[in-house]
Amino acid sequence: MYEDIQLMTAIVTPFNEAGDIDFPALDKLVERMLGEGTQGFIVAGTTGEAPTLTNAEKIALFQYFATHCKNKALVVANVGSNNTAESVALAQAASAINGVDALLAVTPYYNKPSQAGMIAHFTAIADASAVPVMLYNIPGRTVVRLDNESVLKLADHPNINAVKQCTSNEDIAYLKANAPADFTIFTGEDDQMLNAVRAGANGVISVASHLFGPEMLECLEAEHTGDHVTADDEMDWLLPRMHALFAYPSPVPTKYELERRGEINGGVRLPLIRLNDDEAAQTAAVLEAE
Repeated sequence: MYEDIQLMTAIVTPFNEAGDIDFPALDKLVERMLGEGTQGFIVAGTTGEAPTLTNAEKIALFQYFATHCKNKALVVANVGSNNTAESVALAQAASAINGVDALLAVTPYYNKPSQAGMIAHFTAIADASAVPVMLYNIPGRTVVRLDNESVLKLADHPNINAVKQCTSNEDIAYLKANAPADFTIFTGEDDQMLNAVRAGANGVISVASHLFGPEMLECLEAEHTGDHVTADDEMDWLLPRMHALFAYPSPVPTKYELERRGEINGGVRLPLIRLNDDEAAQTAAVLEAE
């Protein structure tokens, strides 16, 4: 499924002035990003403000991407939560949509389950899904960490075929060396992209690709062809811009810049708020630097 996939985007959810999902803005954003080489979309994930979306809104987004991106890019629907029964129900509904290629499920936050509990959680989701499942391991947000041996155990499940790994490149190297050959590893950290690929990751699931997709692909392609100097130079240019997108709660800076470029309304849902004037000026100065 993920053969030759290097760059996927964890897509924002644009909202209109009334606070509803802005599908016309999404049309333009998705078409531009497809034209720039994005190979897949994570829908209704963290960057898509999943905690503030209703399940009905998530299903509407899944249906939209399944229709608009079928045969153009992979569509990965985020169904994970810290409620296994709710995640299973959403997995069943999402995976029944023609055009949804895979599901994403995050480690259960706040509950602080054991490794055995997390394995049972992901197994229940994978058993319920009609399409493959990608694990999402991000202890910086969820507090709990799926350890390497648990990832490997889950990688043996016939319906779990990938992980979005937001830990260390040492973990990525270990998983690459020990996971089944058809198990795909993505980094979910933009600023680790190049070193993660060097450690064995297949590619990156990115936020920065909203704004710098072509440059990221140039970096990855240079690395793929052995032009490490060019890859390093591209990454050096990208790093401060990537850091600027996470200097304030994501996806607020990304939405700010997309609005500044005239592509979407930059509004976010509480508890996220827009950048203030000083934060906006600091973000723009980095993102628009020569």
